[in-house]
Amino acid sequence: MSYQIIADASGDLTGDLLRDLPFIDIIPMEVVLDQQSFTYGPGGDLTIPDFYRALRSGKCASTSQINPLVYQECFRRYLSEGKDVLYLGLTAALSGSLGNAQMIADELREEFPDRKIFCPDTCCASGGQGMFIRLCAQKQMEGYDIEQLVQFVEDNKDYCCHWFTVDTLEHLKRGGRISPTAAAIGTLLQVKPLLHVIKDGSLEVAEKPRGTKKAMKAQMARMEAGWRPDICKTVCIAHADCRDRAEELRDLILAKHPEAEILLSEIGPVIGAHVGPGMLMLGFWGDAK
Repeated sequence: MSYQIIADASGDLTGDLLRDLPFIDIIPMEVVLDQQSFTYGPGGDLTIPDFYRALRSGKCASTSQINPLVYQECFRRYLSEGKDVLYLGLTAALSGSLGNAQMIADELREEFPDRKIFCPDTCCASGGQGMFIRLCAQKQMEGYDIEQLVQFVEDNKDYCCHWFTVDTLEHLKRGGRISPTAAAIGTLLQVKPLLHVIKDGSLEVAEKPRGTKKAMKAQMARMEAGWRPDICKTVCIAHADCRDRAEELRDLILAKHPEAEILLSEIGPVIGAHVGPGMLMLGFWGDAK
């Protein structure tokens, strides 16, 4: 039986991440800029360049979880066509959207008892989430049925490593992830924290390098220590309006690991609202998060 992979706009499935894949239905998400609501994703009215221009001009951004009715409409469309549904969204540790999707899935299983609906927690975010979804779509092309792919998600989500640095602490302060005092001191010392998504999907600060060069070296060191090309050679570099730094990191990796299959993507407004311009993510398949 055929099935449809569904993602959402938080997965930053842009650029190289979408290349040579079957259709993935990406649910748009709401982004608010200075109290004005926009939609980011397919058919939306907010582009990535416009979003970062707005942030750099001083506008404040926020996001909201996906409305259950949006999931209901999307899932029902495929179920009515006789297809099963696999939703791969932002980890529950960072958003309530997955809980809404699972609630709707429970309701629709009663309405469509012969169909299968799965909403596993990817425990991933941003470009790491997009990298994971890309590999899942490739497994679908290889012939995995929906149960096999769900098991693949559960078996491999702990190996999807994503390490990222931020260029400014302002947006982490606004989101309550660091205190105003810590943000002020960090800005003065040019701290570019190295964060990663841990096994349960939440964020953790691993190091506090000073300056962008040291931050990039810290990302490289994490890849050197844990990369498992035997799992997958794909490496994802995602950036928030800093393509020059993404290309610099790409060149550093290829100089040491020419066998790496590096994909570049952009970090969209859903994640960008919480980290600001200048975020740089390095995603790879490794020993453990």
